[in-house]
Amino acid sequence: MEPEIEDYLRPLYFNVETAHQLARELCGAFQQLAAESPVQFLATPVSESILRPPKGSEKGSGGTNLRVGFVELLGKEDSTSQPKLDLQNGSGHPVRLRRHLEKSWPIFDHLKNEHPDELFSWIGKCIAEIVADGCQSFGLPRDVTLPLGVTFSFPMVQHTLSQAELMSMGKGFAITSKADLGSHLLKGYETWRESATELPPIRIAAIANDAVSTLVSFVYQSQENQSRKAAMGLICGTGSNATIPLRQSMLHPSKLPKVEVLNGHNPDDQRIAVNTEWSINGTAPALRALGLISKWDEQLDAAGEVPGFQPLEYMTAGRYLGELGRLILLDYLENYRGFSKEALPAKLQQRFGLTTTFLSHFKPPHPSVLLEKLKAEFPVTDTNSAFAWTEDTAIKVYKIAKAIEVRAAGIVAAATVGLLACAGDIPLRDSPKHDKTEQQHHSKTNGSSAASTDLVVGYTGGCIAHFQDYLADCQSFLDDILRKEFGPEPPFRVTLSPCHDGGITGAGVLCGAAQAQYELTKV
Repeated sequence: MEPEIEDYLRPLYFNVETAHQLARELCGAFQQLAAESPVQFLATPVSESILRPPKGSEKGSGGTNLRVGFVELLGKEDSTSQPKLDLQNGSGHPVRLRRHLEKSWPIFDHLKNEHPDELFSWIGKCIAEIVADGCQSFGLPRDVTLPLGVTFSFPMVQHTLSQAELMSMGKGFAITSKADLGSHLLKGYETWRESATELPPIRIAAIANDAVSTLVSFVYQSQENQSRKAAMGLICGTGSNATIPLRQSMLHPSKLPKVEVLNGHNPDDQRIAVNTEWSINGTAPALRALGLISKWDEQLDAAGEVPGFQPLEYMTAGRYLGELGRLILLDYLENYRGFSKEALPAKLQQRFGLTTTFLSHFKPPHPSVLLEKLKAEFPVTDTNSAFAWTEDTAIKVYKIAKAIEVRAAGIVAAATVGLLACAGDIPLRDSPKHDKTEQQHHSKTNGSSAASTDLVVGYTGGCIAHFQDYLADCQSFLDDILRKEFGPEPPFRVTLSPCHDGGITGAGVLCGAAQAQYELTKV
């Protein structure tokens, strides 16, 4: 970058040394949050016996909310007879599930802002519509209860797999904390079933956060072996979150749920899926310790619904990166270039006027193309204005977007390494508060060692997939952090692998596993 814009964007500068230090800081922060925080590192009653059951033992079907459909789980015998096409990346792996009759509906702002009963009545209507389609297509009996698997994209406290208590939701939703999710969903469905008596009743079989469902789906569909482990689920779309299996002894006793396990497994030695909610303010001290929170981040935070709530999300996730770019650009044009606010395009002065989608794809082929995009998106209507878009300014907007993206990718990579280290998958040398016995325990229970394992992180979300070069830069940071830690030839690798549609497929997998266990208890 030319010196002018490079100096201006220096607060966003992020390199591998910073990423390496941040990974170490976050490893310690994550261990502390697991042991102490009541709102982060929330246990889900999903044990590794469910995450990694004996191959071929899972069959069934289930659905989810917001996007609703039937998920057919194929046993080992069924999956081998299917076309050799991996649903995730076309790698030639056998298909292990099918989705049927799936539909999706946008959640408009009026639904977010209404009383919770209105939102869940609408969700119930969506579920009822798909159940009706299933009755017609599959000949489902009206007197047999259907199991429902649920993915919900917000923090929740769970004591059993089929029950969840919502915490404060944020993101514009009016729902307050301590709402019983299952009861609300059943009530919403029954509202519509009463007027359509041919519909069967439903039973909540399994509930999970979206990050947990992503991990469940990824593990279910991955081809794990002695040298490859599906280690973690990552979401980086509108928001940012991650899930990983942790030993129960790492969590505060008050957070331990009744752990669901498959028959024959001892729950005492099981790891359970933990929804980290890593973007909440418990990660802020690590970010501040390295001076990573800029004045623009503070400005963005102060204007949010709950200031101080999600610092990491403001710096890494799609709901905010466009707005962050707008604040930086405004500051640059007004305070660095000297333009008055009145001279600038009106849309650029509106909160969220610069969208993440626009900034995601704002990159060369040529400055003239960028210039035309800016003129179309942010027209200067005052012909007497002292401001006009130029190719030079267009290039600077691109460099702002790129600086935002590189920092976001580096932070997510550092958090990923820190979380894997917290779980014992990566033995960082002299990492803060690192449990020296954890890696040995992990190697023993996993049947492999870090030296022979490719740790695969299943990711989903439009931000990491489409914002500038987010995905490639995140993978590059992951590789560089490990080289910084272990030398030029690290003994293992952390690899990002796509796991799209994990919300609905993960809910189906959990529903099938829970239904199988439910049937056993009835015998």
